[in-house]
Amino acid sequence: MALALLGALALTGCSAVKFGYEQGPSLAYWWLDGQFDFNDSQSTRVREALDRLQRWHRQRELPLYADLLSRSATLAEGPIEAEQVCKLQSDVQQRLDALMQESIRQLGAVAVGMDARQIRHLSKHLEQKNAKWEDQWLQGSASARLQRRLDKAIERYADFYGSLTTPQTQLLRQQLEQSLWSPEWGRQERLRQQRDLLGTLMRIDLENLSARSTELALLGVWERWLEPRSAADRQRWQDWMAQGCKNLAELHNSTSQEQRQRAARRLRGYEKDLRELAGRS
Repeated sequence: MALALLGALALTGCSAVKFGYEQGPSLAYWWLDGQFDFNDSQSTRVREALDRLQRWHRQRELPLYADLLSRSATLAEGPIEAEQVCKLQSDVQQRLDALMQESIRQLGAVAVGMDARQIRHLSKHLEQKNAKWEDQWLQGSASARLQRRLDKAIERYADFYGSLTTPQTQLLRQQLEQSLWSPEWGRQERLRQQRDLLGTLMRIDLENLSARSTELALLGVWERWLEPRSAADRQRWQDWMAQGCKNLAELHNSTSQEQRQRAARRLRGYEKDLRELAGRS
């Protein structure tokens, strides 16, 4: 849920952010129900928990998100350093951690009632999602896969900066060619995270864990998603994140003043929307 909310903020226009946030509990319910196939009792509890979660998030988190966007807009107006990007990234991660912890606190009790059928339903759902993911990122030649990644990156950055120049597109291509991330590694991490989640849900069911023990178990899943147990995998994650900070700073510093102002305006537009949403009861 946290990643979906962050992605919605980054990829949609301002009016869509407002609409999507107001509809958040309903959208989140249908997304979760598609994965877990709730029974009637669970459906009621999930809807109530999502309403509480949104109230908490509106009051507690939206102002902090708006502050982050304000800082980002100010930074976007000039050149930036990789360390500044990493600091923002760390601050965003703190907000995602807070959201995930509260989500688990509100919804953890529902996980206590998950049965084997629902876990199988989730497993099948993930298999279908994995097949689509692999079709997108693992099929075709290496050059075709690289081009798909480049097209996505261009689309994402052009949404903020406007049309990219040929040198900027070439820079993006070079960064992707040298990236520590690969579709094969992405698939490995994706499957690792899914196995961890499914295994934890099965343990909750089999051991009949209490609500508090369930919350702690699910928090452990979230922590391991972001910090793999293997030292080599942890180092690769850290190196990849640092590379991402460097790459974003490098691309931003290649932009014109007009492109930077466009990015700053977009970020301030998001900030304005979030402050308005935070002010609604």
